[in-house]
Amino acid sequence: MALETPRESAPDIAFPRQTFISLLIFAAAWETLSHLAPYLGIPPFAVPSLVKIAKSIATITPLDIVVTLARVIGALIVSFVLGLLVAMAMYRSQTLDNYLHPMIRILMAVPVVSWILFAVLWFPGVEFRIAFVLVVVCGPVFLVDSLDAMRGVSRDLRNMMLSFRPTASDYFVKLMLPAILPSVFTSWKVNISLAIRVVTIAELVGAVTGIGHQLSVAQELFSVADVFAWTIVLVALLFLLEALVARVERRLLRWRT
Repeated sequence: MALETPRESAPDIAFPRQTFISLLIFAAAWETLSHLAPYLGIPPFAVPSLVKIAKSIATITPLDIVVTLARVIGALIVSFVLGLLVAMAMYRSQTLDNYLHPMIRILMAVPVVSWILFAVLWFPGVEFRIAFVLVVVCGPVFLVDSLDAMRGVSRDLRNMMLSFRPTASDYFVKLMLPAILPSVFTSWKVNISLAIRVVTIAELVGAVTGIGHQLSVAQELFSVADVFAWTIVLVALLFLLEALVARVERRLLRWRT
């Protein structure tokens, strides 16, 4: 009996009907709460209506969105390159792994707020501070995931590759990189969400542009509608970046069902 061809999974960027209904229910509940707030003893400005939030979104400047997006993408690329290179070096040298592994664990244990304070004390430039915080937070995630994926490659595959006496570059390009690609995409998905959250906190300290700065201004003006508007923009950026990564993942890993 012929085997059935597995159906391809639905695109990650699909917008199911259930999601749309859930959003409608949430929007209706929020709008109802905004009208009932005075009767519940809640200040009206604390629960802005959807109309006020929509008006705040309409006043958003694209420049701040572009600046934040550029900071996130640039830092993620640098974090990925550094994390992958260090992971390759640690994979090749057990001695280097023994020395660096405790340091990596320390880096991952330090809170984001501490890194922001260190950046303010150590570096004068705002852009370098933000980039430093993003790289030091996201870089170890790429490193650990890549290193674990390399160690998870089948020993038979490694021995077969070594039997051809490959160069170090051929060994990693032709065997390791294709083998760890699924883990790399998982790291990208995790780090995109992490970077979106971290960049807003980093932009609160000294930055005069970006979504984090605009959130700080909204907080100083007690404009809850503006806070919601910028938060919606952040969520939209997260979904957009994740959709782009998912599209590339489906293309490069089309052998998966």
